[in-house]
Amino acid sequence: MTYKKPQEPVAISIRAKAHQRDLIDQAAERLGRSRSDFMLEASCREAEIILLEQTYFSLDTKDFAKLQTMLDNPLEPTERLNRLIQTKAPWE
Repeated sequence: MTYKKPQEPVAISIRAKAHQRDLIDQAAERLGRSRSDFMLEASCREAEIILLEQTYFSLDTKDFAKLQTMLDNPLEPTERLNRLIQTKAPWE
């Protein structure tokens, strides 16, 4: 599926609960954007992520063997990686 930029704007209508609208409005205001701009940007960003995560690629036999070897024999963890793994996420 190929994304084609429309020539003219089209309407997208959705229903939301009041608390959802208020949350979106608060975030949009913080960024200095309109509700519509914020929602469109966030929706497109999420759509791109989903499509990229499901992108198909193919390898010839030789390259697939190389990939399989790398997956079967990962590099040893470095001190930097160990620190990263042990660091709590800001939201935890």
